[in-house]
Amino acid sequence: MSLHKMGFRFKKSIKILPGVKLNLSKKGISSLSIGKKGATININDKGVQASLGIPGTGMSYTTKRKK
Repeated sequence: MSLHKMGFRFKKSIKILPGVKLNLSKKGISSLSIGKKGATININDKGVQASLGIPGTGMSYTTKRKK
C-alpha cells in the first residue's frame, strides 16, 4: 500500500487588460498569459509557451522555448 502526499494548492488569474492575464500561485507571480481562446502565449521563468487550437474540437498544437 502506498500513501500519496497531498498538498495545498493556490492558483488565481487576474485580467489586466483584454487578452492579458497575470497568473498567481502561492509563491507569487507564476506567469503572464497573452491571447484568447484558440491562441495564447504564456511567459514564465522557465521560458515561453505558445498554444494554437481550434475551439470546440479538442485539437491543439503547443510549442515551448526554454529560457
